[in-house]
Amino acid sequence: MKRLLVILTAIMLIAISRTLVFASETKAPNEAVPAKNADVRIVHASPDAPAVDIFLDTKPVVEGVKFKDTTDFLQVPAGSHEVEVYATGTKGTKEPVVKATLVVEGGKSYTIAAINKVDMLELKAISNNTVGTPDKAKVRVAHFSPDAPAVNVGPKGAAPLFTNLAFKTVSDYQTLAPGAYDLSVTTEDGKEILGLPGTKVENGKNYTVLAVNTASQLETIILEDTK
Repeated sequence: MKRLLVILTAIMLIAISRTLVFASETKAPNEAVPAKNADVRIVHASPDAPAVDIFLDTKPVVEGVKFKDTTDFLQVPAGSHEVEVYATGTKGTKEPVVKATLVVEGGKSYTIAAINKVDMLELKAISNNTVGTPDKAKVRVAHFSPDAPAVNVGPKGAAPLFTNLAFKTVSDYQTLAPGAYDLSVTTEDGKEILGLPGTKVENGKNYTVLAVNTASQLETIILEDTK
């Protein structure tokens, strides 16, 4: 009888120990699970580059992207990826016009812009703020015009919100009241090179304004960053 009790006790202890090990390896119900993917959108911002096909880790993700085109957000697994950009239809016959490594974090949002002239094409990755602010809008400016000088951007006739933005510079977000603004892009000496009348920003939304094209044909692409 004693031997039987000893055996039963040993079996119970083994079962309890296995249960404890299993419990220690199981996530608590409220513990956050890391996001596996990042949101990535791609903008063709090179004024003289042809339409392009974009490959991620040798697989096509978008094709025929033309100047000023912006893709929808793509789900990209967290980690490091090889990005290759080819003139449309030339993969297998020509070298990529640009090749780069992209590292993204799960749960984050990114804008990847192809910038500069085609013979110096490069990819610029910027992280997006996707969380809006109640009763406010947030705006930032990216200077992606390869031959334009440093610029200031702000409401016409008022102090600039963004100053001394040189090519490839991306400003911090600035908070604005929702509404319509007559914005002006000026050189450092105050000469206006682009007017943006009636630019609307909405409550709770974040925006990225890309200054693109050449200095003589400067224009903007306005992207919404909030989900």
